[in-house]
Amino acid sequence: MRALDFLHTRSETLTICFDTCVVATLMASMTSANENWSRKRVLVTGAAGFIGSVLVWELNRRGCTQVMVADFPLTSEKSANLAGLQYTRFIDALDLHGWLDSGSLEKLDCIFHLGACSSTTETNETFLRKNNFEYSRKLAEWALSSGVRFVYASSAATYGDGSAGMDDSDAQRMQQLKPLNLYGQSKQWMDLHALKEGWLDRIVGLKYFNVFGPNENHKGDMRSLVCKSYADVLKTGVIRLFKSHRPDYRDGEQRRDFLYVKDAVAMTLHLAANPDANGIFNIGSGQARSWNDLARAVFSALGREPHIEYIDMPEAIRDKYQYFTQANISKLLATGYAQLITSLEDAVRDYVVNYLVPGRTIGSE
Repeated sequence: MRALDFLHTRSETLTICFDTCVVATLMASMTSANENWSRKRVLVTGAAGFIGSVLVWELNRRGCTQVMVADFPLTSEKSANLAGLQYTRFIDALDLHGWLDSGSLEKLDCIFHLGACSSTTETNETFLRKNNFEYSRKLAEWALSSGVRFVYASSAATYGDGSAGMDDSDAQRMQQLKPLNLYGQSKQWMDLHALKEGWLDRIVGLKYFNVFGPNENHKGDMRSLVCKSYADVLKTGVIRLFKSHRPDYRDGEQRRDFLYVKDAVAMTLHLAANPDANGIFNIGSGQARSWNDLARAVFSALGREPHIEYIDMPEAIRDKYQYFTQANISKLLATGYAQLITSLEDAVRDYVVNYLVPGRTIGSE
């Protein structure tokens, strides 16, 4: 039997077991009875992207079909992310402000602004300022003047090396943060502008940590290790991780707060539905896990013994590398968020078995 045939055969068995044991629990826990989206009219920017498309999928699951989506002209991979999802209109992101200013769109209840350049290696500051900051600022101004709930994506990249902490409870401390790359800086510009303008008692900013899951194939080098290493395991049987270049971390023991995209979306919707939840919120699992843990979870999902090799980290990113991230999610929990957060192992298994192996997007089940 060929290796790929084995994986598909094994995945069918795993899917049956996993679906009956875990997936039903995951889906049930991510739908709160007191969050009624069935009559809401919402706009999602970046809707053909990773978190955006999963958000549209979850809105549909909760009965919301009055969804307008905005994004830039679609590649074939991003088009696949919208396949099977229900939405009323697709708007070119470049035309969105014109649509809003002209009053061409009907009354909105909520805007989820998730569209941005998410490349941590982007070096064009002018582009990032225009695309990630100015666009966000203008959209927030429109939402506030129109009485529309505004939820936007910030990033854990704003925390930099973590030396100033990763606590979202004190908005004033944001001014002390020093992002390690221009992407993080562009998100910091928006956070600080919202603070300066006094918007944080009326809008929600989300500092997403290391989110992974289905519908990220289009992200290239910004895809998660799970997505990239799946193909490597099929081809070579090996997952390669960066060596540590700090004596206090062993190879592969650099740690991240990994969060499954389904949990990230559940947290996003919870905050959007809670009018008393405003300001900046960490969106993470609250638990740091190592890259070794993540790699072992991939091997386990594929029914293979771990085979991990360590390679030198490129010099260009060594001084910009985060060795540890862990979200303090006390502020999120204090808003009443009580849904179980999927364990790293269960999340990786769901992703691998139910999406990567069969080659499905989250909206095409």
